[in-house]
Amino acid sequence: MAHETAEPLASVREFTIRLSSTRRGARLARLLATEQFRAWGLPTESAAHVVAELAVNAATHGRVPGRDFRLDLTRTAHRTLLIEVTDSRGDRLPAPQPPPGAAESGRGLLLVEALADRWGVSLGPTPRKTVWAELDLPRSSPEARNTGSGVGGDKNP
Repeated sequence: MAHETAEPLASVREFTIRLSSTRRGARLARLLATEQFRAWGLPTESAAHVVAELAVNAATHGRVPGRDFRLDLTRTAHRTLLIEVTDSRGDRLPAPQPPPGAAESGRGLLLVEALADRWGVSLGPTPRKTVWAELDLPRSSPEARNTGSGVGGDKNP
């Protein structure tokens, strides 16, 4: 009789932090996220770029004086990394557009679109918005073999 062993799914892992809506807060978001990805045994390069772009956008375009932005990272049981950045400017929705000519900035969402498997924007509660991106994790990563002891379920943007 043949015996099949199903590959165990990893537990859900979550990380949340509020950071100042400044360039320093955006840099700190990338550094903290990179360390969290390493702790979870995940590849860091693409995910760190996505965090950096979303955090810079929150600190630049989503900034309201005196209000922070929030970074949420979720490694789901479905081999997906969910990156969410929430700011206080629900009235300013992001849209990827090629920057004019030789502009030195303006390509952030184009990078997010290229690196993420899915991305979008969720509104609310007023006045907030959350820009999210999902990256599918490779089956061969340590995440696919780590069973951990978290709670099941994932966030749906």
